[in-house]
Amino acid sequence: MELKVYKIDGSETSKVITLNDSIFNVEPNDHAIWLDVKHYLANQRQGTHDTLEKSTISGSTRKLKKQKGTGGARAGSIKSPTIRGGATAFGPHPRDYSFKLNKKIKRLARFSALTYKAKDEKILVIEDMALENPKTKTMIEILKKFNLENTKTLVLANDTNKNVYLSSRNLKRTKVIRACDVNTYDVLNAKQLIIFENSIPEFEKMISE
Repeated sequence: MELKVYKIDGSETSKVITLNDSIFNVEPNDHAIWLDVKHYLANQRQGTHDTLEKSTISGSTRKLKKQKGTGGARAGSIKSPTIRGGATAFGPHPRDYSFKLNKKIKRLARFSALTYKAKDEKILVIEDMALENPKTKTMIEILKKFNLENTKTLVLANDTNKNVYLSSRNLKRTKVIRACDVNTYDVLNAKQLIIFENSIPEFEKMISE
């Protein structure tokens, strides 16, 4: 697949980039995508939630009222889950939500997500950009050149574009990550994909992972 390379001012260059079909033109596997997204979201969960049950909550063990003659149900403990301020019944406790996912499945899911973006023509290749100083205003102006200031955008850069990351981290709809760290969830969560020309070789390494 061939894509034109654009300048940061929005104009076209004479260069054309050929994307590797082994990454951007595979047979998409929706089930692999579902598994990888589930795996990613599960790993984001801290699992530190905890609730107090009847055996762990503090409270008096005095019988609240006499057993018979009240016309109501029996009540033996103020810690009962049926009483306001009492314990929680069957509440969550700390646990690990992560699970193991085969490396080949993760790679297939990632390639499938990139393929969908390529088929939808939602990939934009921009020539190498080096910002002298990290400025959010500069990044906004670049996005405006491509009418992406209000679009959820994922920018794939390389290690040398630190100022690009610093310039965009305050932007609500823009996320910058290294091309080698691209994941299925971020690709699908973004409506537009921006790839810097100098980060293209990072995709070639994915094939041999």
